[in-house]
Amino acid sequence: MLFRLRLFCCVVISMLSHVVFAQDYSVSGRVIDANNKPIEFATVVILTESEGDYLKGTSTDDTGFFNLSKLSETTLYLKISFIGFEEFHQKIVLTGHLDLKTIQLNDIPESLSEVTVVAKKPTVTRKPDRLIFNVENTALSEGSTLSVLKNTPGIIVSEGSINIKSAPAAVYINNRRVQLTSDELMSLLESAPANSIKSVEVITNPPASYDADSGSVINIIMSKNLVTGYRGSVFTNYTQGVFPRYNAGTSHYFKNNKVNLNVNYNYTNQKINRAHDDTVNYLDNSNEIEQIWDSNTNRNSWTENHNLNLNFDYYINDKNTLSLTSTGLYTPNFKYKIKNNTAITDENLNFLSRFTADNLSRDNKFNIGTDLIFRHDFDNSASLTFNAHHTIYDYERDQNVLTNNFDTNNQFDGSSEFNTNANQNTNIMTGKVDYSLPINDSSNFEVGVKYSNVNTESDITKFDIIGTSEIIDVNNTDAFKYEENVFAAYTNYVKSWSKWNFNLGLRVEQTNVEGESLTLNETNTQDYLDWFPNASVSYQLLEDVSIYGTYKRSIERPSYTDLNPFTFFLNENTVVLGNPNLMPMYRDHYKIGTNFLEHFTVEAYYMDFDGDIVELPRQNNATNTIAYTPTNLEKKIEYGFDFVFDYYPTNTWNLYFVTSFYNISEESNFGEGFVEQDQWSNYSVLYNSVAFLKDQSLNMSLAFTWVGKNLQQFQTVEDRLVSELSISKSIFKKKGVISLAVEDFFNLQDQETSIRYLNQSSSSIVDSDNRYIKLGFRYNFGNTKLSTNERATSAEERQRLKDMQ
Repeated sequence: MLFRLRLFCCVVISMLSHVVFAQDYSVSGRVIDANNKPIEFATVVILTESEGDYLKGTSTDDTGFFNLSKLSETTLYLKISFIGFEEFHQKIVLTGHLDLKTIQLNDIPESLSEVTVVAKKPTVTRKPDRLIFNVENTALSEGSTLSVLKNTPGIIVSEGSINIKSAPAAVYINNRRVQLTSDELMSLLESAPANSIKSVEVITNPPASYDADSGSVINIIMSKNLVTGYRGSVFTNYTQGVFPRYNAGTSHYFKNNKVNLNVNYNYTNQKINRAHDDTVNYLDNSNEIEQIWDSNTNRNSWTENHNLNLNFDYYINDKNTLSLTSTGLYTPNFKYKIKNNTAITDENLNFLSRFTADNLSRDNKFNIGTDLIFRHDFDNSASLTFNAHHTIYDYERDQNVLTNNFDTNNQFDGSSEFNTNANQNTNIMTGKVDYSLPINDSSNFEVGVKYSNVNTESDITKFDIIGTSEIIDVNNTDAFKYEENVFAAYTNYVKSWSKWNFNLGLRVEQTNVEGESLTLNETNTQDYLDWFPNASVSYQLLEDVSIYGTYKRSIERPSYTDLNPFTFFLNENTVVLGNPNLMPMYRDHYKIGTNFLEHFTVEAYYMDFDGDIVELPRQNNATNTIAYTPTNLEKKIEYGFDFVFDYYPTNTWNLYFVTSFYNISEESNFGEGFVEQDQWSNYSVLYNSVAFLKDQSLNMSLAFTWVGKNLQQFQTVEDRLVSELSISKSIFKKKGVISLAVEDFFNLQDQETSIRYLNQSSSSIVDSDNRYIKLGFRYNFGNTKLSTNERATSAEERQRLKDMQ
């Protein structure tokens, strides 16, 4: 059955790449090894006799047989190759059908007499604009993609966000922005296996070819294909946290000389627990404590995800390539259940009353993004690329909230109940044209234009339940339309000479935004033109000493949901509000640094945020409610110093250490008064990667990340220690891999925050479900010596899609 399936795939793909020539000449044969065993998926190519240029090619089937037909009567060269074997070359003269019978490939000798070659790739490579973390063939590659990011220096994965220190990062895969909402992105990275990841780039100074809102970029580089053939794998993971989680998937990759096909599917079924202990001190007019609300909240979420990725390349000829990429995420079941118990006391902790609030939500959503790409390569090594993209995003949420009240004697004192129904539909269309011209061996010029259009329609309806009837709450029912158009153009120039390297880029973007609240009959428009320069320069001062400096200006636009004026109720006393008056945030990022003595790096940086967008919990002391509202801060400054040490104590042991001391200051005027806060903090990472056994089939990585007390959006976040141990072992002649990962074994990863300014006084401890043990198994079949070229498609506009809270 498997052979028939492979044969079927080969026939289909062969039809796609069929080139019609009315010739009857052909060459065939069977390829074996020294043990007379057939070699499957060996690469067989025909070269011209005069120039040695590629003419036609194929790969052997599971019996080692190959056949190349529709050839002309001429003299040719035949070349057969497969990893681990010496290449076979033969001159052939075609006068009809030529059967070469059996061809034996010889093993490549594993060692040369008295010569030992040891190759190692540094785990961490630093460049002026980025840090490259190589994870291929390490224990981390057997975990999840999210686990790799957690262990990447400079990246902080916290509750629902991925940051480079304090700044949110845009996530790319193979230089294409991931096409998912923030919540979907976290879910996908947790479920996606990391075995196809080559490296992770932490780019703090993206060039002008990146979108202007890519102030900091995490670019996940997937492995590239080496030879033609088929490769497949299946995997499964079992994770035991508070509750068990399950994840399974399969990937299939096929390449010949005309097509490149990659299909990946993941299925995730999980239940995640999160507990909150929150205290809000409601104050009187003198800012003295009037009431204390202590809440214990337990949240469980059930998620069932189906994720499918398709990448197809068709090589029209040596100069032209047509590609189709698509990512689909379907969540047929997302259940969100909150049980809240809040006790109310006076300033002397005397019991006054309490209430319980139970929230049950069910979501149904899908997200499909597709890119069609055409690339043309010129004779002078220049290239021209056209990219058309379309995203459709559909989201529905039904919510029920039941509140029970209890009096001073803790006796039942009535209840209230309401339902909400929220919907959002978003369409994104983008078009890009990019031109790259290598001027000479030491310089390159890039230029490009882009247009994007975003249309989103959303509505929310709130029903108060009175007895057995549902009555619409007209004050909290609305519909919202949003349209955004962005016109962008960029140019980038790179030059290297002698001891200097130079990069200069400029991007310009014109943005037109219109948001209309149909029920409130309000329309908000924004039109702005902005320039975004970037530059970097480095100089090799001595053989083992270099210095460099970078500058980047970027923008962060509000998410579509943040601009929506809806009021979304978590319970009667806690709401999430949109803000249609939000403005974009601008960031200027400066950095200087030096690399010296091979193993050391020292950097200093400064970032100025103008209008930083933050979602602040604001307590209303008159109504005893908390409203989470996106707001523009007037000013935010971050600066600091990074010290990096990277060393190989042995050929199989890498030790990496980084420590950063930085200061964050935030300022804003909330109407009740001006607030200014600042906090020094430390961020440190100690990472070890070791390979054991003679064949290095046993790998282990151990990482500790210390995030010191810091300031985030006027909240003080206490110290945290993130710890993870990953072990992997190759089995079944390296076709199978078993893995074990343990996270947060010191139980010091939970987040504790406090708010103290003006008439705001609260604290919170979040016990996330991030302490777990994960067991995994992966099995490779087909040509297991291939590497994949898995990609994800792009569109920066999709990043600002955000589910309702």
